[in-house]
Amino acid sequence: MATAFARNQWYVAAYGREVGRELLGRTILGEPVVLYRTEEDDRVVALADRCVHRRFPLSESRLEGDRIVCGYHGFSYDTSGTCVFVPGQQRIPRTARVNAYPVAELDSFVWIWIGDPALADAKQIPRAPHLADPQWTTVSGMEPIDGDYGLLVDNLLDLSHETYLHGGYIGTPEVAETPITTEVDEAAGVVRVGRHMPDAACPPFYARSTGIEGRITRLQDIEYFAPCLYLLHSRITPVGQEAPSFRTEITYAITPSAPGQVYDFWAVSRDFAQDDAEVTGFLRDFNHQVVMQDVDALNLLQRALDREPAGYQELSINIDTGGLAARRILARLADR
Repeated sequence: MATAFARNQWYVAAYGREVGRELLGRTILGEPVVLYRTEEDDRVVALADRCVHRRFPLSESRLEGDRIVCGYHGFSYDTSGTCVFVPGQQRIPRTARVNAYPVAELDSFVWIWIGDPALADAKQIPRAPHLADPQWTTVSGMEPIDGDYGLLVDNLLDLSHETYLHGGYIGTPEVAETPITTEVDEAAGVVRVGRHMPDAACPPFYARSTGIEGRITRLQDIEYFAPCLYLLHSRITPVGQEAPSFRTEITYAITPSAPGQVYDFWAVSRDFAQDDAEVTGFLRDFNHQVVMQDVDALNLLQRALDREPAGYQELSINIDTGGLAARRILARLADR
């Protein structure tokens, strides 16, 4: 299974907090990229991470003001990727430049456009406003996975795996037992999957963060904006009650790094116990453990797929409806 890259799309390259005056290297859609902030106006710059001279990684070089000076031979590049200094000669070759990629900083993410820059429109970036909203408290992180990025999309759109892979963390029997509803907007590239559990056990993730001791009504409503952004709108209340209602927004940015590799940006935002440092620390550590369970499972799955004989036909059932719709949309986007 190899999911083709859709190049003319926005992807998350980093959290805004990750990008500063230290050069940061990332690989997006197989393209090595270096990111940094300018001294002049604190904006994010993204350039191809290879010097034109001998391909030395610019992310392993240094900044002089807002110029990157290659750490191998000193070729220097401004924020547009244009070479402005060549050692040992006055003439700068006309082809001495590296690609500069459109970027946008929105909702705590740094988004990047790897495709045709003429098509980059920041107004098309899907939103996750809760990530930068002071009314929400957020914990977040990023983990690389050695697996096809389509595997992570499948994983997130079928939450029945919570019962088995994340039992004792976020999974309970009701998640796998409850049927889903699926809505697909092919034109917009959006998949919505809902799972509403009127009477479910309260998993430790919620019991310890909210203080609920009994059973809960648990609503899971997914919105996946292909190819990159996934939102899980979660709401729980004690069974038979309308209050208190605890809302959690689970966000994933799914960024293909290279064939068979993906960046898994994750965040948990809540509208309760916002100033409780103990709850914040618990959710950060607990959700990181959940993410690492997914990482380990998808790494294993990719290795199994790599050893699979040609012609094997996988089996899909009702819970795969959202994931199969996402595959169709991703294939269409890749053909553009």
